[in-house]
Amino acid sequence: MKQPIRNIAILAHVDAGKTTLSERILFAAGEIHRPGRVEDGLATMDYMPEEKERGITIESGVAHFEWKNTWFNFIDTPGHVDFGAEVDMALTAVEGAVLVVSAASGVETQTLASFRKLRESRVRTILFVNKLDNPDYSLDETLINIEETLGVRPVLMSVPQFKKGKMCAMLDVLSQSRLVHSESGAEVLDDGWESDAGAAEERALLKKYYDEAVEFASNFDDEILSLALENKPVPPKMLLRGLKALAASDEYVICYAGSALEGFGIRSLVTALSFFLPEVPTFGVNELGQVVRLRHFRGVGEISLFRSHVDLLRRDWPAGFEFSRLKANMLLPVDEIRSGDIYAMVSPFETELGQVIWLDGCGMCSESAERDAAGNVVENAAPSISENYLPLLQTRVECVRTEDYAHVERSLSVLARMDPSFRVQKDDGGFWYLHTVGEVQLDVLLARLKREFGCEVRAGSPEVRWQERLCREVGPAENTFQIGPHKMSISISASPLEGDAHDIRLSAEFMEKAPLEILAGVRSALLESTEVGVLGKGPLVGVRFEVHRFEWTEGALPPMIKKCCADAVAKLVKPADVQLYEPVMELSLECPVNFAGLVTGDIQARDGKVKEIEGDGKTHFLKADVPLRKIFGYATGVRSISKGTALYSMKLLGYRPATV
Repeated sequence: MKQPIRNIAILAHVDAGKTTLSERILFAAGEIHRPGRVEDGLATMDYMPEEKERGITIESGVAHFEWKNTWFNFIDTPGHVDFGAEVDMALTAVEGAVLVVSAASGVETQTLASFRKLRESRVRTILFVNKLDNPDYSLDETLINIEETLGVRPVLMSVPQFKKGKMCAMLDVLSQSRLVHSESGAEVLDDGWESDAGAAEERALLKKYYDEAVEFASNFDDEILSLALENKPVPPKMLLRGLKALAASDEYVICYAGSALEGFGIRSLVTALSFFLPEVPTFGVNELGQVVRLRHFRGVGEISLFRSHVDLLRRDWPAGFEFSRLKANMLLPVDEIRSGDIYAMVSPFETELGQVIWLDGCGMCSESAERDAAGNVVENAAPSISENYLPLLQTRVECVRTEDYAHVERSLSVLARMDPSFRVQKDDGGFWYLHTVGEVQLDVLLARLKREFGCEVRAGSPEVRWQERLCREVGPAENTFQIGPHKMSISISASPLEGDAHDIRLSAEFMEKAPLEILAGVRSALLESTEVGVLGKGPLVGVRFEVHRFEWTEGALPPMIKKCCADAVAKLVKPADVQLYEPVMELSLECPVNFAGLVTGDIQARDGKVKEIEGDGKTHFLKADVPLRKIFGYATGVRSISKGTALYSMKLLGYRPATV
């Protein structure tokens, strides 16, 4: 019998204790001798220098461990909003996830965003309420907050116990047992706990939560319901069966609690992962596997994080392929690959995110393509990850040394392929614009460009990437371009799309009989023209182009098409025809009440509009809408005002007409 495989991701809001939990899981499974602390820069999963410096996860780390004869691959994902694409990529490779909720703050913006992503991706989710080692934080209040905010009923399966204000044990509901720390710090069963003082109270608490679990599980298992109605005991194995069905529903979520920092609640959580997560799916025939992540190792080059779709020994691997285990930043060679398992892959060709590689090692299809039963490629409408992210900043970058131009261009191309939320725009003046989601992502990319690729570049100050929208219909405009015997001409008009649509559409019915390369060339040229914009402050979005006429001579090359179309758009759309729209961020912030006035005043000075204010007498909470251009460097400013006590997060709210 083959060893079961489970692939899981760990998600959370920034600073909820996600990486600390990952370290504790590895320690509990015996993969590391002692858990590293994020604060000390010693976390196994945060291996990048930028992660150690900032104390946050930037790149999804991968590790493996065994637990109760089940093989686990788990991915520690970033919690910072700038690296949301990392989370999206991780979710394409997993069947289950642990969503960490901090008892200190409850459900926060990224917690909610992560939960929605998990639901949309149909990834089975288990909650872990963390930071309960602080007796001031309430488990009950956190559970209520989860139910109210996430809209699901948490079914609690572990309960922390305290002695003199300090966490001392965990009660496991399913096994009706008590877990304590051994001398090595590992969680072990407390065999003699029922003879201790207070055991009766703990036993009553276990019964309370066991009965609650039975009540919830009875909605999904008729046998459990029958026993419950007759007031007969429900055996743990039967309850487990009902809870498995419950875990697959949208109304409930299995929930564990504890403290990652103190190492309580870890054993129960990991055991739950082997119980409640689904098996790996059945994959298509003739598929070697799928690329789910791209990485770059200095001295090794590019590798692909790869999910195998087949069992295959080394002797049967396609020529030129090598597979290894990836543990943080270490590559460990293997002699076979197993279906559903995750490996690092070195291939003889350049891969792309989402590509399926076939058993012959040659056939590939894109992220948005599938094959039918006959093996033919069939395009589908599934959007790529990059379409979910709008870059908000643009930064001009140029080479320090002219002779490095080609190397820098190649390196930027690799980074853009590794991160679908990062885009590069080449300028004819010999420099590039880097389009990023936020400042942290930009800083990390520039650091990696130097450290991993050895590129010396000069970067300007980041600027807000605005959006340009047409105010009215324009055109038609005509343009003719000729080089030697080759001539082409175009007549084109444009109109704004309704609402907040930001895509570019092309209407050119008369070109249905044109060669595909001509039609693709026109489409590509128009997309490139709109990416630059008219005013140079951001892309022109929400436009429908109508090509009334396009004539060309045989042998026209793509650069000629691009030039003809670009000049036509320049003639068609003038600065007076567009309106600038600026990005507005929703800022969520909490700080001690004694700093509330200073923090609120600073937000209002940045043209921010405070829309929600709450507090519990100790902590001040607020939400505000703030223009992105006014909130550059906010981390430094709010840290100074609040003396380092404020916590905040931001997300894009939308775009509004600019007033400057």
